[in-house]
Amino acid sequence: MPNPAILRLDDRFMREALNLARRARNNRTSPNPAVGALIVKSGKVVATGWHRRAGTAHAEIVAFSDARANGIDTKGAVLYVTLEPCNHTGRTGPCTEAVIASGVKRVVVGSKDPNPKVAGQGIRALKKAGIEVVTGVLKEECLAQNVWYVKYITTGLPYVTLKLATTLDGKIATSTGQSRWITGKEARRYAHTMRAASDAVLVGSGTAVADDPSLTVRHVRARSPMRVLLDTTMKTSPKSRLYTEAGVGAGLVVFTTKKAPKKRLDTARAAGARVEVVGATKDGVSMKRVLRALGSLGVANLLIEGGAGVAASALKAGLVDRAAIIIAPTFLGGDALSGVAPLGLKRLAGAPGLKSMKVRRLGPDLLIEGPLA
Repeated sequence: MPNPAILRLDDRFMREALNLARRARNNRTSPNPAVGALIVKSGKVVATGWHRRAGTAHAEIVAFSDARANGIDTKGAVLYVTLEPCNHTGRTGPCTEAVIASGVKRVVVGSKDPNPKVAGQGIRALKKAGIEVVTGVLKEECLAQNVWYVKYITTGLPYVTLKLATTLDGKIATSTGQSRWITGKEARRYAHTMRAASDAVLVGSGTAVADDPSLTVRHVRARSPMRVLLDTTMKTSPKSRLYTEAGVGAGLVVFTTKKAPKKRLDTARAAGARVEVVGATKDGVSMKRVLRALGSLGVANLLIEGGAGVAASALKAGLVDRAAIIIAPTFLGGDALSGVAPLGLKRLAGAPGLKSMKVRRLGPDLLIEGPLA
């Protein structure tokens, strides 16, 4: 039977490793997971590390570098890491080789890596080298921290968050289309942190025409994500901010259909946009095909910002993983524009909803967010 004192220590140090992983802000690690690691010797943390951005050293390697920089001998120490060390070569070398060479006697792993290229191979390599490996410590917390990564690495599809800013009666604009600003400054700043934490931000042509958004990150120090436009017939003007700022951040990608005139396609490409012609549904551009295409472009985190038609299409297709609804304390009435277009529901039992939620204030507004059931 496991020693209760050791179990308590494992939990404590794994929580510290989870906190380290949270330092990887603004989605810089994507499409890699956020991972934290620390080295413990004689019951004390002697070195720490976390994965800072894709293409750079993984958390374990950073922790070993920290130990060397401080003159710490890691032989006989314990390594805590929130995700299984990799055993393959990607942008960086196998972490298992560095772990084995470090001389640590015990490795405590939060969760196995769902990546088929890893999937237990890292753990097996460490055990084969004679290192004691403990797995599953705070497993659920470790997986929850990278829920987007789990979906992307196992399905090839991005984790989708639907963000809406509405009034108390679920409206996103007046009857004349005025929507700036339904919510306050705190809520708008939060929306930009959501953009910064995403690989791509998506809107439909209705929103693009009505609001002329740039979809760039402001109010937060971060690189702007890929901007994605769904435009069935390419009706969005090439003079709009999406096009005039096509090269900002990770660029502009436009998904359209065969209904779009060739001249408009050529104009969009000449403006610097990447244009993809995909299949269509009765609601317009096929959301399922868009997600597959974005996944192949390395988009692991997708934020949908509108409009009502896009939100409805994504919900009807069961493609939304999480929702973040910011509610302003106002009413606009029945003639105003709803945040979600008709879903065609006949029964309440079929209504999409949150399986759990968190609620907090953003200045005068209320944020409700959580995963979809």
